[in-house]
Amino acid sequence: MKRLTPQPTTLDELFADVDFGAPAPSDRPYLVINMVASADGRATLHGRTADLSSPADKELFFALRRQVDAVLVGTRTLREERYGPLLRDEEEQPLAIVCSRRGDFPEDIPLFTDPRSRILTHTGPSPKEALLRAQDEQGVRSVLCEGGPTLNGALFAEDLVDELFLAISPQIANGPAPLTIVEAAGPGRPVDLEPVWMLEADGMLFCRYAVARAG
Repeated sequence: MKRLTPQPTTLDELFADVDFGAPAPSDRPYLVINMVASADGRATLHGRTADLSSPADKELFFALRRQVDAVLVGTRTLREERYGPLLRDEEEQPLAIVCSRRGDFPEDIPLFTDPRSRILTHTGPSPKEALLRAQDEQGVRSVLCEGGPTLNGALFAEDLVDELFLAISPQIANGPAPLTIVEAAGPGRPVDLEPVWMLEADGMLFCRYAVARAG
């Protein structure tokens, strides 16, 4: 065992040498998932992620958006969180990749109505098709997925995830039928993760993991 003692750092220092697009495989963009969970593993509190979050979590949330070419989100998450422009104070927006199994897109939310938004909508069960479209049509080499859990499950099922950023809130959400950060459609195989770093701020733990790959 070893003690993980957080050292003072800034987001600029954390991401100074990060280029998610550089290690992207030739056949798809590099994909990072960012999620928050309670200490008992719940993905939401009162049906949303906001009550699990903190100021430091929000800073990391937007810092990650600035590191990528595109942000991938499912329609349920868009509706529940009422997404607006991905970077609030900037004209140049990352591409928003919106996936829906049934083609039901929430076109009334601020993300769709803001003229700065750049959106690629995709209908179908496979998120890989959406990633390949973004790569072919928009030159996307790095993607940040913000869920929800069903979309995360599909990404892991297709072996598309390269890293996981997980913020752990110091709360016990409690309640029946927990929604976790990954909800697989069928029996999925376990996925091994390799710790990259772990930090603490606002009482929350911030973990960065690489997905372990054979060979």
